[in-house]
Amino acid sequence: MRKNFRTSLILPALAAALVFPGAAFGADALSLPNVSLTMGGASSPQGLATAIQIILLLTVLTLAPAILLLMTSFTRIVIVFSILRQALGVQQAPPNQVVIGLSLFLTFFIMSPAFNTINQKALKPYMEGTINQESALNNALAPLREFMLRNTREKDIDLFIKLSKSPAPHTKADITTLALIPAFVTSELKTAFQIGFLIYLPFLVIDMVVASVLMSMGMMMLPPVMISLPFKLMLFVLVDGWYLLVGSLVQSFS
Repeated sequence: MRKNFRTSLILPALAAALVFPGAAFGADALSLPNVSLTMGGASSPQGLATAIQIILLLTVLTLAPAILLLMTSFTRIVIVFSILRQALGVQQAPPNQVVIGLSLFLTFFIMSPAFNTINQKALKPYMEGTINQESALNNALAPLREFMLRNTREKDIDLFIKLSKSPAPHTKADITTLALIPAFVTSELKTAFQIGFLIYLPFLVIDMVVASVLMSMGMMMLPPVMISLPFKLMLFVLVDGWYLLVGSLVQSFS
């Protein structure tokens, strides 16, 4: 009984020595910085407005990646690359990380004029204190609106204006951003699928030819995909497919 009691005392002591080695050997204890988060009552309407602005800013920051991806060329590029992978018949080559990474860098390349304009007319003046938040937001939104208007079909814009029951705009400046963003995304989806259809055609022809040859030879149990995949890869490499596809995608936004 006494032995078990000593064992029950030794085990917690060893655990404490492993977790807090400084305390076990007489060293100085590790001091951690104090972190405190306090929410005090606003003493003035200006303080309450500032608190609301901070909350709204944090909310927007959580949605910023999705908003930026939908307002740029990322949607068209990543869909075309995904359709290309399906057309080739390779499910994991290139992997998703490579597809998304290449799409992001191509998006930065295509959107660099707009991003430079945002930096010069919105971010730098706001950081220097020459303009307020509202002016910075309007200046940052202007180049993105110009890009979206240039790549959006009028039919899609008219659709969302009718759905919102808003009056018909007389100029492009009268089109609300709330109607422009879904119209732009819808237009980008249609364009991406059109490009994907054109990409799919030559690979579909190869699949049909290989399937017909195998059927005529009586090789019913051999999957045509196993035979057509090398031919599709060879065709894509011979025509320098990545060069043509990336170049066509970038030029489609000019």
